[in-house]
Amino acid sequence: MAEESARLTTLRDRIESSLMSTLDGVRLNGDPDHRLPHLSNLCFAGVETEALLAALSDLAVSAGSACTSRAAEPSYVLRACGIKSDAGAPLRISLGRINTTGQVDHAIKQIVQAVNRLRQGAKTRGGAGLEVV
Repeated sequence: MAEESARLTTLRDRIESSLMSTLDGVRLNGDPDHRLPHLSNLCFAGVETEALLAALSDLAVSAGSACTSRAAEPSYVLRACGIKSDAGAPLRISLGRINTTGQVDHAIKQIVQAVNRLRQGAKTRGGAGLEVV
């Protein structure tokens, strides 16, 4: 059991460190030291929750805790941690005993691409409604 926990912790840490070093505006939700080895919860600034989930439809991720995974607002657990609804898109990543390093690397790549694409789209749409006459 301890060996499996250490392996999951390593995979979780790989996801978090890769995403946080590659993308700006990524924040870890919760205590970095006292948590389950197979769960990561991150917020991505400048991205809408529903759009991020739609862009990651081939990954088993959700927007919050299992009890509120369909809600657009942060779960009551995230709110208790001080996370506000405008903090960015929350993303809960759950790992299991069958997950491999290759799958984790694929997920990292998918998340980075989706966040960058959504942020670029948000910048493009930001000025689309203005007309100069």
